[in-house]
Amino acid sequence: MKDAPPAAQPALSPAVTSPALPQNILSIQSWVAYGHVGNAAAVFPLQRLGFEVWAIHTVQFSNHTGYGAWTGAVFPPEQVADLIDGIEARGALGGCHAVLSGYMGSEGTVAAVVDAVRRVRVANPGALYACDPVMGDVGRGVFVRPELPELITAQAIPEADVVTPNQFELELLTGHTVDTLEHALEAARALRERLRAGGPRIVVVTSLVRSGAPEGSIETLVVTDGGAWLCRTPLLPLDPPRNGTGDAIAALFLGHYLRSGDAAQALSLSMSALYALLQRTHVAGTREIQLVAAQDEFLKPVRVFEAQQVG
Repeated sequence: MKDAPPAAQPALSPAVTSPALPQNILSIQSWVAYGHVGNAAAVFPLQRLGFEVWAIHTVQFSNHTGYGAWTGAVFPPEQVADLIDGIEARGALGGCHAVLSGYMGSEGTVAAVVDAVRRVRVANPGALYACDPVMGDVGRGVFVRPELPELITAQAIPEADVVTPNQFELELLTGHTVDTLEHALEAARALRERLRAGGPRIVVVTSLVRSGAPEGSIETLVVTDGGAWLCRTPLLPLDPPRNGTGDAIAALFLGHYLRSGDAAQALSLSMSALYALLQRTHVAGTREIQLVAAQDEFLKPVRVFEAQQVG
């Protein structure tokens, strides 16, 4: 008796046979096993927004250093280049749509990140570089090695398409005092002029507290070639301030900007998502930001804070 012919397989719909491939982001930042800072704050939100993330860790610690004690190791800058070599050997760099960098703990790491950006752009000239110039904050001052602000200013900023300094870092990068909206706009525009020529030249100023703003609020400002927008949210009483929020907002803004190409929309959605994240953290009373619990807010925030054009 002959075997019965195999049953015909149902035809797959075009949506199944030709799916749109996600965009790829190379993220070079620190990593912690416990909690959420650096890549541990940036990778998951980007994945939730639909991106493939190639994460390269510059350090691996047990927890963020704000606890005062931690274990782990700082990786040599040569490891960044070595991992880029491995990705390049797969023929993958041409499919990299953006590079995101955060904390860079040494002179060698700054150079390694800039070299990685250049290598990606050789393979894909359209790739964007988003630099979160992690150097310090109000109340804490400069918390990186003394030589790093100058190195980041000289090497990383001129390669960047998007920079996301907090208010303190904007002052450090430009030498401008930022205490009013007008001064914030002036400083952001001065920084824009130093970003990569031919790119979108977007400056995102986070944690902006200025005179003239409503009491009990905190703002984020974005300045582009097409204008400037301000997004205001309530200031939640988180004491101490939670680590990782700057890493999360840099990732969320980059992700939403890559999805829409609209800086004002990316500002509104990323700040709305961040507020929801911090609100959950405040209600939970946890030291670590509630990144997983707030994941649905990354894609579609329940409460949307609109960006208002200011210039």
